[in-house]
Amino acid sequence: MTVDVEDYFQVSAFETVVTRSSWDSLPCRVEQNTDRILQLFADHEVHGTFFMLGWVAERYPALIQRIVTAGHELASHGFSHVRVTAQDQESFREDVLRTRKLLEDLSGTPVVGYRAASYSIGRDNLWAHEVLAEVGYCYSSSIYPIYHDLYGMPEAPRFAFRSTQAPILEIPVTTVEIFGYKFPCGGGGYFRLLPYHLFRWALRRVNQHDNQPSIFYFHPWEIDPDQPRQQGINIKTRVRHYLNLQHMEQRLLQLLKDFQWDRMDRVFASKI
Repeated sequence: MTVDVEDYFQVSAFETVVTRSSWDSLPCRVEQNTDRILQLFADHEVHGTFFMLGWVAERYPALIQRIVTAGHELASHGFSHVRVTAQDQESFREDVLRTRKLLEDLSGTPVVGYRAASYSIGRDNLWAHEVLAEVGYCYSSSIYPIYHDLYGMPEAPRFAFRSTQAPILEIPVTTVEIFGYKFPCGGGGYFRLLPYHLFRWALRRVNQHDNQPSIFYFHPWEIDPDQPRQQGINIKTRVRHYLNLQHMEQRLLQLLKDFQWDRMDRVFASKI
């Protein structure tokens, strides 16, 4: 169970209408939404991994303490949600080092996991694995092995594998294979779009047919149907971001009941 901790205005799809320089002037809702998630997890005795933006951690240090005190894993989501495809090796190294140090200083716990903004590690920048290993990360969950207009590396393995670039474990977001084709079933907008029973079937197939754990992700803003609406976005982005937000919490509650969940570092402890 993983949570990508970022606010509603920080998603990559809003990059053209919300500048990073304006972030501090916008109403933040990430702390209250993340606290709501912490309560949901506590109610169902679930522990997970929180991939935290450094920008959020810097402004809400007490939230970092609450996450760690509740027994969850703290991991890095980079500092300000810049896609790896927009960085060179040096700027990427600076970003992941800065964020890891900040999170470790605030939490007092080691940070060994990383997830790229918008799953932006792929065939053209696998050098990122080498950089992550060099600066002390043990695993990445930054590849989605599907076709997508914004990200994806469909030829990547479906399940955890060692990078060819460095001794780091890459843990892809979960897909289900049907008739030789990979279909996304790891969370996000797909979880809000597809009927719940279909999503549950796909996760169970991965568990039972493939005998593999499933990696699920969502964002704090996805349980917040009252978040401010952005103007100037196209209809595809509008549908992707706002579709079924009002149903997300109930679907998530059902998911917490239907499966057993744990932190990434514990589920993959033998491989990390």
